[in-house]
Formats: sequence, structure tokens, C-alpha cells
Amino acid sequence: MGDDQQRSALAKASKPANNEFFSTLIAANHILHYHNVVDAYGHISARNPQDDRTFFISKSLAPALVSNREDIEEYYVSDASPVNKDAPKGYAERFIHSEIYKQFKGVQAVIHGHAEVVLPFSISSIPLRPVFHMGGVMGAQCPIYDIQQHYKGSDNLHSLLVTNEHLGAGLAAGFNPSTMMSKTTNLIRNYIVSSTLSAASTPDFPPNPTVLMRGHGFTCIGATVQEAVNRAIYTCTNARVQTTAMLMQGSHNVGLVGERFGGGEKETGPAKHEDIKYLSERECKDSWTAISSTAERPWKLWCAEVAASGLYENQMGPVPGA
Repeated sequence: MGDDQQRSALAKASKPANNEFFSTLIAANHILHYHNVVDAYGHISARNPQDDRTFFISKSLAPALVSNREDIEEYYVSDASPVNKDAPKGYAERFIHSEIYKQFKGVQAVIHGHAEVVLPFSISSIPLRPVFHMGGVMGAQCPIYDIQQHYKGSDNLHSLLVTNEHLGAGLAAGFNPSTMMSKTTNLIRNYIVSSTLSAASTPDFPPNPTVLMRGHGFTCIGATVQEAVNRAIYTCTNARVQTTAMLMQGSHNVGLVGERFGGGEKETGPAKHEDIKYLSERECKDSWTAISSTAERPWKLWCAEVAASGLYENQMGPVPGA
């Protein structure tokens, strides 16, 4: 970095993030709760727009109850330690956020939740894949982070929680998996972190923006807070649509079996089986390209919903784009 760039970076870092930044982050907490992406647990963070070495996330607080600047803490990307040495208790899983920011410079927001509609896809052999155009936002495939593959001897608790740097690094690698133990119908189940990956091989923004976490939930990212919120909400919507479609298709396939064998057919081969139709990789990419240009529309609606609900309070002033 040249002298001019260094002076510019230092000047920028010396300016605190403005009220609009915090108002947006608070609104995102409320929107995620309103849409059942998070409950008392789960969290969203945003990289510091003035200093990319730190990020902001609420203190150990239910997302619906975050309301002012005092509810939000600043942490270092390098090790997830608080900038304020006297900071109160924070989220144990803030390493999810720090390690993603550390690996991917283009990521500006991270969301982690335990949505029940997504959880079954993290523990079964059925992949979560986009089935309608709004689902393209989550990416063509969702790798599954199996934390059991990443524990070390120093990990006293195998709680499925991401509570240190190496567990967080393992999760972050899932957004840009290099090698894998198995692959089933576009589902990257257990990926292995390659210690030989160079910085040059790591994209600023990874190809898989949504990663499931076995028996735990999911994490998604965004180039903005609004994009990350959109991705989280429509990942859950896609999971509901896909689950419904699989139930319908399963009943239909059972009917096909009944028609064949109940009719006394003499064939001995496998019965006819039909599957649901998923989006292609091209369709996923292009649908998100098209929809991202109108992302301000749902954001405006979601902000209005939480403002009218009576539960949420945002003391940082008007939300940009609301």
C-alpha cells in the first residue's frame, strides 16, 4: 500500500460508522425475526464500512430486542476479540462472522440462523436446491458443514457450536470448498479444508453464498446487509416450497407403484419414479441477476412490516431505503 493509500485508509478508519449504518443493522435484526429466520438465537453482523478490520454485531441479545447503538458491539476480524476490552458478554459464535470476513474481502454481512424449515436438509441425504426463481439467491448448491470433521483435541465441548477460530475457518471454507469427501446429487456433504490454498485462489466473494450446518442451521452472506437478508429469507422460502413439492411428488410416486403392482403387472424391473424439477446452475445465476436489481422492493416492505408490528424499536433513526 502506497503512502497516499495508507493515509486515506487511516483517515477513513478514524471516522465512526454513521447512524444510518446502525439503523440498517438494527432493522435487519428485526426483519429476520419477523420472518422466522432467527428467534431468541441467531445473529447478523456487518463489516465496518470505515475499517474493514472490524465488524459490528449485537451483544448477547435476542435479535428482536436490539434497539440502539449500545446494543451493538465492535469486534476484530483477526480473532473475534472485542475492540472494547471491557465489553460485556457477546455471542459465543461470533467466530462464524470473523472467519468469513477474514477469508472473503467482498463479504459485508453475515447471517446465522436455526430456521426449522432448513434444518432437515442439513441432516438428510436430500440436497437443498433452488426450485423457483426467488430461490436462485441461495446459490446452485448449498454445501453442508459437518463440524465433526473439524474438531481438534483441544475442543473440550462437541456442542455443534462454532466457538473458536479453527471451527469458524472450517465453516468459512464451505463457501468456497476445494476438496470433498463425497458428493451426492449436487450436494457437497463433507468438505475438507485445504491448508495449501493461497490468498490468490480465494475470491473476494465466494461461489456458494449459503452453507448448511449439520444439526445446527445455516449461514449465508451478502455484499450488503440488504442482500444477506434477502438471501436468508428466500433460502427459508425455498426450503418450504421444496419440502412441499417433495411430499407431493412422493405421494404421486407411491400412487405409480400402486397402479403398477395393484394392476397385476408382470414386470420385474423398478417401478416408474418421477422427481421434482430443480433450477439449473444457469437459471440460478440469471434469476438472481435479474431479481437483485429490484432488491429495494422487498427491503422497503420488510422495514414497513417491522415498523408496524409494535414489537420492535429502532432508536437510530430512519432506515435507509425504508
